[in-house]
Amino acid sequence: MPSFDIVSEVDMHELTNAVDQANRELSTRYDFRGVDASFAKSGDSQVIMTADADFQLDQMVEILKVKMVKRGIDAKCLEVKDTYGSGKHVKQDVSIRQGLEKDLAKKIVKMIKEAKLKVQSAIQGEQVRVTGKKRDDLQTVIAFLKEADLDMPLQYNNFRD
Repeated sequence: MPSFDIVSEVDMHELTNAVDQANRELSTRYDFRGVDASFAKSGDSQVIMTADADFQLDQMVEILKVKMVKRGIDAKCLEVKDTYGSGKHVKQDVSIRQGLEKDLAKKIVKMIKEAKLKVQSAIQGEQVRVTGKKRDDLQTVIAFLKEADLDMPLQYNNFRD
């Protein structure tokens, strides 16, 4: 029986490239001249932004989102935390969400069942496995989930016949 997996993953190499490009843009932008502002990748799933003022952090979030979209990473995976002071600088943490949380996985399974499509879906850790008798049914599920407004970017992989 054909099947595929629904996952939510971020390519860490592309994320590193996006952070590097955002840092490069900070050094060339006129409104950031003479300002001590930077992006720093901390661990696998966190970016720390440092600037002199709150409004600059807001601009930096937009710069990061634009660079991520250009690198093929959906900006929905960002979780922007509150700002905090650190000496004369202001910092803000941005978490990168990966994997389907239990609540979102249950919501996806429920949506598929309510759509009354001829497929079965099951939660397997941080992914949802969807199986069906026909490939067309699986493609209908993919189209259905792309139309749904979920707060996480979804990828569909491991498509098997």
